Amino acid sequence: MQISGSALSAGLGAVQAGQRRIDQAGSDIARQTLPQREEQPAAAAQAQQANRPDPAQNTPPVRAPEPTADVADSLVELRVGQTEAQAGAQVITTADEVLGTLVDVRA
Repeated sequence: MQISGSALSAGLGAVQAGQRRIDQAGSDIARQTLPQREEQPAAAAQAQQANRPDPAQNTPPVRAPEPTADVADSLVELRVGQTEAQAGAQVITTADEVLGTLVDVRA
């Protein structure tokens, strides 16, 4: 029974590691592809607020992201995470089948 328990633990660990990798890659992709707001110095922001009563006009300009090779790296990491999670799920499935067979043999 200890072998089956350790296989389940290993499979669960692989699924969790794959999910963490997927989460990190997804965050990296979003950060690299979404437009970024340009920061304004505090004095300039206050001057704009004094001159413009409309708060909608106080939003800083949006800068388009620059394409980088990092997005490709993040996409690869996303796929690696998917494969890692699927492999972990397969280990769990196999350990479950082995455990079921052992229970059937003992009964």
